[in-house]
Amino acid sequence: MRLFLRMGERVITLTAINPGMVGYVMAQTRTEDFRLDDGRALRLTYAEPDGVTRGGLVVLHEARGITETTTGMVAGLAGEGWLVVVPHLYPGEAGSAEIGHDEARDKVSGLSGESVLAATDIGFAWLAGHGLAADRIGVIGFELGGSVALVVAASRDIGAAVTVSGGGILEPLSDGLPALIEVAGELRVPWLGLYREDSDVATVEKLREAAASAKIATDVVRYRPEPGAPEAWARALNWFDAHLR
Repeated sequence: MRLFLRMGERVITLTAINPGMVGYVMAQTRTEDFRLDDGRALRLTYAEPDGVTRGGLVVLHEARGITETTTGMVAGLAGEGWLVVVPHLYPGEAGSAEIGHDEARDKVSGLSGESVLAATDIGFAWLAGHGLAADRIGVIGFELGGSVALVVAASRDIGAAVTVSGGGILEPLSDGLPALIEVAGELRVPWLGLYREDSDVATVEKLREAAASAKIATDVVRYRPEPGAPEAWARALNWFDAHLR
């Protein structure tokens, strides 16, 4: 269930989390336009934890935008004590509001390495503005966002990164994005790749081999595709706990 409250230019989304993933809670996310002092601006969706902040996480959305899967991940991570922000990777007035599959293909085709890094950098700046140092900041994404998370982890110096079912391993998702196998050996931060057990074994193994050549801690794990993906969820949280200190 999703409830929307509009307050001026601020839209607050209330999302019920899948009880099979992190326990049934009602968490709050906010969406706002954010501008840096240098003029860069982007729409961000974020959620704040109750109590002490363990660190900061940039969540990268899937191809269809900020879906219930994405907001569920955001609220669940906030419930675990993380300050979480989602940069809207798609430009335009609607930002990365949820869209259909056909429109998503067009949106993805317009992405480039430069554009997704620029968007993610604003998310990092937002977290830094809340007092978080780079080594306490991580990035995680699902599907398209998982692919982008690896690109970010090969280009930026933060604390850790997690990819969940990121495509574009052997062939890039768009002309402007690299194939993941091409950049995996350049990983600069500890990176965990989580792939469903029913994903292509040979392709995932090639990514594992490429990532293993990086001079940083990496791991690729296949998880059971159960409702809520509790195994993947637990592994992602453990990865951040181990590397964001």
